[in-house]
Amino acid sequence: MVRQWWPGFVLLSVIWGASLALIKVAVDAGVPPLWVALWRCVLGAVALWTILAVRREPVPREPRVWAHSAAVAVLLNAVPFVLFPLGETRISSVLAGLWNACTPLFTLLFTLGTGERPGPRRAAGLGLGFAGVLVVLGVWRGFGAGELAGSLACLGAACCYGAGFACTRRFLTGLPYGATSLATLQISCAAVELALVTPAAAGAPHWPGAGAALCLLVLGALGTGVAYILNLTLVRTAGTTVAATVTYVIPLWSTALGALLLAEPVHWNTVVGGLLVVGAVALTRAPAASRHPDGARPVGAGVGRSSELVAPPGDS
Repeated sequence: MVRQWWPGFVLLSVIWGASLALIKVAVDAGVPPLWVALWRCVLGAVALWTILAVRREPVPREPRVWAHSAAVAVLLNAVPFVLFPLGETRISSVLAGLWNACTPLFTLLFTLGTGERPGPRRAAGLGLGFAGVLVVLGVWRGFGAGELAGSLACLGAACCYGAGFACTRRFLTGLPYGATSLATLQISCAAVELALVTPAAAGAPHWPGAGAALCLLVLGALGTGVAYILNLTLVRTAGTTVAATVTYVIPLWSTALGALLLAEPVHWNTVVGGLLVVGAVALTRAPAASRHPDGARPVGAGVGRSSELVAPPGDS
């Protein structure tokens, strides 16, 4: 049976919405972007290996699976995890959320020519969602010249996410392994990739203070560890296009957290844009609940977890 994906969708949006604020606290405390990315992946990998051991899921041994995981890790983790902190040294976390919301648009570009087609209903949802994000963030106010470099960095990260979503659907979600196993491989590969360059490029780490250290811990264990289990499961159960639209809801949570924790004002456009985003997410749902998303069919449960959808083996 296909698991109902709405609870996981909402939870993932909350976690990743908070991640932007956690990144902002870390970079404002002086943590270099490369170290933010590395700590995030290392702590996420520790959390994932712990969950994997508790659930007693097997670790894939095939070199092909490791190679695909390493490639996806570059696009979904190593590069964007550096670009977002780099961008947030120049711009706010709220503006970073806007560029993060461009991910579904890049995903559509990268999924052209594959088996998945968003269709007019989902395409309309993507357009409406992006319009809602623009309204929420009030982009008509314009951007200062100093924001350009930070915005380009975050936009590049969103482009990586779009390619990463497409590669995940193509190479990983059709494998007969649980989401925990695949997420563990992916984040572990990203941690190794970043560990090879971070000390030489960013120098030795330093203690950023208790507050920033706690933010990095939550960002890694929850925002990277648990969140990537939710992410892979969402791609399997709802499809790439729907999974990518979680980035439309992220700015709503980041704006709410900014208002509560940073005393940022909330204007009328936040409410109006929020309604547009909710409507957009509803449009991206498959019209027939009885159909499996994106033409996938369950050919067997993930090892040890009968509720996870596994796409046909031919996809990988």
